[in-house]
Amino acid sequence: MSRLLVFGRTGQVARELARLAPEARYLGRDQADLTDPEACARVIRDSGCAAVINAAAHTAVDRAESEPDLARQINAAAPAAMAQATAALGVPFVHISTDYVFDGAGAQPRSETDPTGPLGVYGRTKLEGEQAIAAAGGQWAVLRTSWVFSAHGANFVKTMLRLGAEREELRVVADQHGGPTPAADIAGTCLIMVQAMRTDPARGGIYHFSGAPDTSWAGFARDIMLQAGLACRITDIASSDYPTPARRPMNSRLDCAAIRRDFGIARPDWRAGLAQVLLELNS
Repeated sequence: MSRLLVFGRTGQVARELARLAPEARYLGRDQADLTDPEACARVIRDSGCAAVINAAAHTAVDRAESEPDLARQINAAAPAAMAQATAALGVPFVHISTDYVFDGAGAQPRSETDPTGPLGVYGRTKLEGEQAIAAAGGQWAVLRTSWVFSAHGANFVKTMLRLGAEREELRVVADQHGGPTPAADIAGTCLIMVQAMRTDPARGGIYHFSGAPDTSWAGFARDIMLQAGLACRITDIASSDYPTPARRPMNSRLDCAAIRRDFGIARPDWRAGLAQVLLELNS
């Protein structure tokens, strides 16, 4: 997609975007430092772009608890500046957000209109980013997703493969539920949304997108071991048995009906996505 500007170059979604849209311009930290929001806005103003995707974020959930100001600059202030710049130019802006904007209560999938209630710094700063984007006006879309995995970077799949090859048993949290989402499918969804938004200026808003079927981290781990042919046994544990600096939502299920209705995008089967990631890692 020509004249597409993407913030992010080495992250999971940015890497997949580069495969699908190699002609786009990808900005790493050396070209667009998200701790300098005005610099991000300036890049947009000077780029001559026709659309912008923000695939960069402070995603270290636990570390964010000890560096809230940094997380806020990257997750809230920078996207706000991007949204203001794209609104001024009249070009579409797509921003990737997270299930962590919710409190994780209950067991029902969360819709886009459900009340938010982040449990930690990461979720709060991502929510602040969403709110700032909406306040900027213009044509924007926020894509909330969950449990992202790919063959690149640090993620649950790669951690499980490494530990599963070393150990006979792994204890994995079984009381947190959500939809694992292949980064490749997130990238494809962003591109479909950008194209549709360029065609119809009325398109936009907040949308949910995650893989199906919903599962637990322990269930996800079992599928990883099964597909990878690893004999490692997965034992269910409670979240309380694995304390972390940041609280995780217990319920990360997302209702993805709206994105299917408005863009024709169905939830991807994460098991097929996992098979593709394993093929890539083994090739």
